[in-house]
Amino acid sequence: MNDQPLKGALLLVLGEGLLAIMAAMIKLLSDHLDTEVIVFARNLFGLLFLLPIIMQRGGFRQLRTANIHLHLIRAFTGVTAMFCFFYTIGHIALAEAVLVKMTVPFFLPVVGWLWLREQIGLRTWVAILVGFVGVAVIMRADSGEIDPVMWVALAGAAIMSIAKVSIRRMAVSEPPQRVVFYFALFATGFSALPLAWTSTVPVGTDYLWLIGIGLVATGGQFAMTTAYQIASPGQVGVYNYSSVIWAALLGWMFWGETLVITTLLGTLLIVAAGVWNLKAPRSG
Repeated sequence: MNDQPLKGALLLVLGEGLLAIMAAMIKLLSDHLDTEVIVFARNLFGLLFLLPIIMQRGGFRQLRTANIHLHLIRAFTGVTAMFCFFYTIGHIALAEAVLVKMTVPFFLPVVGWLWLREQIGLRTWVAILVGFVGVAVIMRADSGEIDPVMWVALAGAAIMSIAKVSIRRMAVSEPPQRVVFYFALFATGFSALPLAWTSTVPVGTDYLWLIGIGLVATGGQFAMTTAYQIASPGQVGVYNYSSVIWAALLGWMFWGETLVITTLLGTLLIVAAGVWNLKAPRSG
């Protein structure tokens, strides 16, 4: 039930913090490992960490579902977006990668309209416009020198919105552990395919980092999925933006990254538009 906003907010902040730590680990490995290896390891170890939790919560009997097609859609789009995001992390500042990922809420209404026939109000259109102005500022479109990596990040956000809408379709019948399990299972399979084209192999302590990525990713995913099960997006959605603070802090601590004034301005526009969008009335 949507009646625990404080707990939901805390879980969301925790989940975003864990995913920011995951992003920092990915950035550390990206200088010598291909994205394909990191994505596969994240999903494989995430699945392995998940299995004991599933067994403790009733075993595989709890995993029966009539929505395999939605789980497949969610896994395929989620893995594709993951490839985009992980690649982006290795090539631009951590906070900037997270910021562009935060455009997912601006794609969601469009995907919801196309797929679920949800209406888009004027207030939401304004939020979308302001949000993408913020993205344009971050991408430095006015200088005519847009880093191609930014387009990869934006494509990942658009694809991720499809995965998010598929979760919404399953919200009534699928508990968090079932959603997380099928994503981990199918995502591991999907992400194994590109390994045929990779040329890098983890060595030594790389395996510890990859295991850590799987562990914190699973924890973060559980925390965020549960947060939206016990509180509505309008109550806790704004705490998604804590990811920017986490990422900026980690980027500064480990890589000396700082946000230039244009990035800060774009951040303000994206966050303001996101909060405005959260307060917009929803209609089916």
